[in-house]
Amino acid sequence: MGKVIAIANQKGGVGKTTTAMNLAASLAILEYKTLVIDADPQANTTSGLGHNPKSINTSIYECMVDGNEVKDIVLKTEIEHLHLVPSHIDLVGAEVEMINMDNREEKMKEVIAPLREEYDFIIIDCSPSLGLITINALTAANSVIIPVQCEYFALEGLGKLLNTIKIIQTRLNPDLEIEGILLTMYDVRLRLSNQVVEEVRLHFKNMVFDTIIPRNVRLSEAPSFGMPAIAFDADGKGAVAYLNLASEIALKNGLQKVTS
Repeated sequence: MGKVIAIANQKGGVGKTTTAMNLAASLAILEYKTLVIDADPQANTTSGLGHNPKSINTSIYECMVDGNEVKDIVLKTEIEHLHLVPSHIDLVGAEVEMINMDNREEKMKEVIAPLREEYDFIIIDCSPSLGLITINALTAANSVIIPVQCEYFALEGLGKLLNTIKIIQTRLNPDLEIEGILLTMYDVRLRLSNQVVEEVRLHFKNMVFDTIIPRNVRLSEAPSFGMPAIAFDADGKGAVAYLNLASEIALKNGLQKVTS
């Protein structure tokens, strides 16, 4: 059974989509069969992996709301071992449409269940909210990665997210674990960045990944070319950092590389 990891933080601009896209691509480069699910109505992961959201006819939205088969909408990417379940702006209305559904918090879990044996990792890119779609992702996931930017107010709202995770553990998904807190947008030249790293490590200790994601121009540019950083500039600091993160996660989970 593949491990399902949600990338979540209700704060915007902390690197969720960048992490989902580049972590998934890096796991695939390491020859782990990887699926990334775009569960954000902005569909930036979809476009960042080379697919135009405007040309997507069936997305994760139709699977959750209308019961479409998810296997029918899985898209290939330019990276071997990396597949995508796309998103669409229609997902913005899903929370309203799901409000009266039975087991509405478990729709994503039901949708992705048929895919779990086909992949080593399933990465879910969550929207910047703690709404029903994010709750669905956390209910479906084995663990959650929390990106935290190395900037002022870095810890703002983190307590609320951790409380939400605790509620989901209690009521919906007792097996949900915190895979780790990921420090992003780190600038070695800034005293503030180093202070944030120290503060987060002091508060959360072993929950914080060893890998830190630097602020990197090539990392920001890559999605506009429809590709993850490792395909855009494999030697760039951002790409190398996400490859290190993928290795750290694989090692933590005791997985062997896929041979194919």
